[in-house]
Amino acid sequence: MTSPRDFEGVPRIGLGTDLHRLTPGRTCILGGIVFDECPVGPDGHSDGDAVLHAVTDALLGAAGLDDLGTLFPDDQESNRDRPSADFVAEACRRLQLARLAPLSIDIAIQCDRPKIAPRRAEIRAAIAKLVALPIDRVNVKGKTFEGVRATDSEVVSVVAVVLVG
Repeated sequence: MTSPRDFEGVPRIGLGTDLHRLTPGRTCILGGIVFDECPVGPDGHSDGDAVLHAVTDALLGAAGLDDLGTLFPDDQESNRDRPSADFVAEACRRLQLARLAPLSIDIAIQCDRPKIAPRRAEIRAAIAKLVALPIDRVNVKGKTFEGVRATDSEVVSVVAVVLVG
């Protein structure tokens, strides 16, 4: 590759991460799916959906765009309790303007509760719909902390990798 034009059409990779404390009284929403059975939910300025936050950052990163916190600052009242699906939609809109589109997404959700496996298919379908991908292009894995506590509270941690082209 010898010129910037040589990179046109080459797939790009984005990585997004997020971490939220799980707090009693908050709605537990992960990947756009509400876990009514869970008594704790991700704390945050928006709805706290750590999965969609990580996906948003991965999409934006793959396109070389600003990150979630820059586009949707947590000190803006307009973002209070805002659905994280709005963030994903805006990231997809910006990708489209850059003549890019998501090709595949891989997500690892780490938390001790709620259990991800029973709702994995729902999360995959919700994310696939948000980014207009076939469901077989979206993968979701649930992991636990295996009894290890790196923080003083219960958390959900998410890593998302996105391929765009």
